[in-house]
Amino acid sequence: MRYFIFISYLGKNYHGWQVQDNALSIQYVLNNSLSKILKEDIKTVGSGRTDAGVHALNQVAHFDLNQILDNNDFLYKINSILPNDISVNKILKVKDDFHARFDAIERRYIYKIHLKKSPFLYGLSYHYKKKIKLSVLNKACKIIISNNNFKSFCKSKSDVNNYICNLVNAKWKKGNDDTVVFEISADRFLRGMVRAIVGTMLILNEGKINLSDFKKIILNNDRSNAGYSVFPGGLYLKEILYPIKF
Repeated sequence: MRYFIFISYLGKNYHGWQVQDNALSIQYVLNNSLSKILKEDIKTVGSGRTDAGVHALNQVAHFDLNQILDNNDFLYKINSILPNDISVNKILKVKDDFHARFDAIERRYIYKIHLKKSPFLYGLSYHYKKKIKLSVLNKACKIIISNNNFKSFCKSKSDVNNYICNLVNAKWKKGNDDTVVFEISADRFLRGMVRAIVGTMLILNEGKINLSDFKKIILNNDRSNAGYSVFPGGLYLKEILYPIKF
């Protein structure tokens, strides 16, 4: 039997989502906790990776199990042994061939920026000290939406077959008080893509490049031409969409 779980986590204490040698990951902690509670060797499959230090409001993963679960009892037990920076919010039984990664049709991220120093946002948002020009940044959003090759924003030496991502939405908007949020959604994302896009847009915001330069950076397909990767603690996996509603 296959189950989907919906997970939230703060990523600052972990080396990303995926299990890896010699580094603590969200998936490693989750697999161990599930195996302990369910008394089976559980290997989760996530909807996608998040990099080191990146958070998730609603990550999705699936696992296979040889028993029927009592959802309420399961949620209580799993959350009682998970660390405080990881929670399982919901579990659903799905068809045995439904896949958390391959059946996802859209992934949504947000990037949080605060413009005034705040101890309450430290580590959870990027402290950016310059004025944000929303009109300019949203013009840049129209440029990236009109393209689908994002090699210029992909971390070098990434093992991918292609750099094509179909963007659904990209926009900047003012948040509460002195905060700004960048929202972006697509069918897939490359390693480091969102953070590189934000870093390049902030260079545009500062007038170091113009919109024409920004477009050329995308078309040149060269990561070295793009901007810096912003602080990972400002990035959140917001939501994963599937062909059906849960």
